[in-house]
Amino acid sequence: MPDTPTSRLRRAQQEQTQYADTANGANVEIVQQVAERITHSVSQVIVGKRNEIRLTVLGLLSMGHLLIEDVPGVGKTMLAKALARSIGATFSRIQFTPDMLPSDVTGVSLFNQKTREFEFRAGPIMAQIVLADEINRATPKTQAALLEAMEERQVTVDGVTYQLQEPFLLLATQNPIEYEGTFPLPEAQLDRFFMRIQLGYPSPQEEMAVLTSQQYEHPLANTYQVVTVQDLVNAQYAVRQVYVAEEIKRYIIDLVTHTRNHTDVYLGSSPRGGLSVFRASQARAAMAGRNYVVPDDVKALVEVCLAHRIIVRPEARINKVTARNVVNDILQTTPVAGASAR
Repeated sequence: MPDTPTSRLRRAQQEQTQYADTANGANVEIVQQVAERITHSVSQVIVGKRNEIRLTVLGLLSMGHLLIEDVPGVGKTMLAKALARSIGATFSRIQFTPDMLPSDVTGVSLFNQKTREFEFRAGPIMAQIVLADEINRATPKTQAALLEAMEERQVTVDGVTYQLQEPFLLLATQNPIEYEGTFPLPEAQLDRFFMRIQLGYPSPQEEMAVLTSQQYEHPLANTYQVVTVQDLVNAQYAVRQVYVAEEIKRYIIDLVTHTRNHTDVYLGSSPRGGLSVFRASQARAAMAGRNYVVPDDVKALVEVCLAHRIIVRPEARINKVTARNVVNDILQTTPVAGASAR
């Protein structure tokens, strides 16, 4: 058979089918069970936002950090608390303020007069689920204290490195409307966030359900552990076993490359952005019960994984072009590698 784009795509599809037939289906089953249990549990607290909750769980399964950007009062903090309770993980909340110091995040070494030695007092970053509330209200110096923890899952204090607990997930929130007294997140910080999501306002029917559910007590009080931490770790490992064909990998690279070459873009996505799409696609496929990634997995996650990594040119912003517009344009104009137009 001649080596044509159509034949290459057909071979890739055959490889995916063969892998799906021979792979250990129990791995995907573990991911599905863990994802559904956590999603159902958190949905009892956050009403009507099942898709956003699944994206959060997807980020957790991919071992990625999430930036939740939305107006106050839509449930960003409750989402993080419900997630932590559902997996029985340790939880801490850091309320970022302009007067915070890096040691308020990472911890500090104090001299013990009795033992005549320095002792490390761990900061709130040492939990498994960490909520960085209003992250853009802290100074860049304090924000930088999160960089090592987010990328290397460790903190260094006074020359001593401390490993963070597994699984470690940072959920950061910020208000996209109010900018007074805030410090915009630098690119190095934004790039470390696996994806950016918005919760949005509930519909009138959903808001009615919120009022009813909180008449006597908050639903969070009745949120209990539905999976163990070890179950989650096993599911995270299973996600990484999901097969990704070479054509799908090339498609991801093409999308990332086009963000750098787009006429309206000043700074495109980094290689870390492509890796985020790759990992997220694996998790989405596993949550759907598949041992292999399809192009639709990639297309569904490109915006939440790449848009916050793109800086639009000033002249394009004047014309109201946003990073989301750029991503959608790239999706429409970039063919799947190995496919040919009919």
